Amino acid sequence: MSTLRNHVQLIGNLGNTPEIINLENGGKLAKFSLATNETYTNKKGEKVTDTQWHNIVAWNNTATIIEKFLDKGKEVAISGKLTSRSWEDQDGNKRYITEVVCNEVLLLGEKQ
Repeated sequence: MSTLRNHVQLIGNLGNTPEIINLENGGKLAKFSLATNETYTNKKGEKVTDTQWHNIVAWNNTATIIEKFLDKGKEVAISGKLTSRSWEDQDGNKRYITEVVCNEVLLLGEKQ
């Protein structure tokens, strides 16, 4: 059961082209947003789509795969863990963000 702790799996579409950052130590960081959709019928019988946006980050080899194969709109499955962090912005306000640290990515959709 320990493998289920803090484990996230999402299937969705990239909201933007991944931002790739090459680090001074030779590492690589990829950042992008992922949209997941849930469709349901409301009480009036109308079809409703609820879209949730997720912040995704990936490091090193996973970031290299993302850089090479992913682009805006691409459908992917990702696996990773949730992390939260905070920082102080330039105005002194405390900011918070929750991200999925991706350690596996699976390309979905049609081959091009």
